[in-house]
Amino acid sequence: MTCHPADLRDIMYLSVVVPCFNEQENIERGVLSQMTDFLAVQPYDSEIIISDDGSTDDSLRLTQEFARTHPTVRVLVNPHQGKPSALRSALSYVQGEIVLLTDMDQSTPLREVQKLLPHFDRGYDVVIGSRGVGRKNATLLRKLASRIFRAFRKSLILHDIEDTQCGFKAARREVMRKLFDRLQVFRDQQQTVQGWRVTAYDVELLFVAEKLGHRVKEVPVDWQQEDVARGKKKSFLRESREMLAEVLRVKWNDMRGVYR
Repeated sequence: MTCHPADLRDIMYLSVVVPCFNEQENIERGVLSQMTDFLAVQPYDSEIIISDDGSTDDSLRLTQEFARTHPTVRVLVNPHQGKPSALRSALSYVQGEIVLLTDMDQSTPLREVQKLLPHFDRGYDVVIGSRGVGRKNATLLRKLASRIFRAFRKSLILHDIEDTQCGFKAARREVMRKLFDRLQVFRDQQQTVQGWRVTAYDVELLFVAEKLGHRVKEVPVDWQQEDVARGKKKSFLRESREMLAEVLRVKWNDMRGVYR
């Protein structure tokens, strides 16, 4: 049972998990201070777990220095196996009743969690942020690709969810752990990751939640492109091709009964 945050000053209520791969420039513009400042004034206890995914820039040093002066922040060091693996690693350490996944660039600022948390008291197990169509600072090409991906994905699975790819997702702790334990596509891929990858792991995560009968709520959140990191070496065409292929693999796995 989820208690109201106001009743949770004596126990850990919220764990914020932040994956980190070559985020130096985002860290240098103060996103960690923004997160800790917000959490410090909330009526519940919280923690931040930064899960480094084998960064090759100065991200690890910067996050570890920050954690030394902020006792609610913890940094995990992992080999580079991709975002889903970094998140799964952090789930072994979270203490909060609710776990929030959020990106380091804070394109969806942490304060938006206030829109998600009330839904746990209404019986939902998973609550996800949804960016809508008005994505500030996103390029026209990115907006077009997002619409194509959404239409393709909805034609196959998760027909009632508009935005699977927003990095702002929360779930009850044990539910989040169970969902990550059931991922198949991205566990198979974690040994072959090279460099930065945008993946559709979110699709599999939400599909597993649906298959297991968990109540999922999609909530509109503010989003504005804030990513200034230069060490990710993004490839738009490669990312788009791989994400479409990953959706097909989830659908194929379902047809074979993998998620039963």
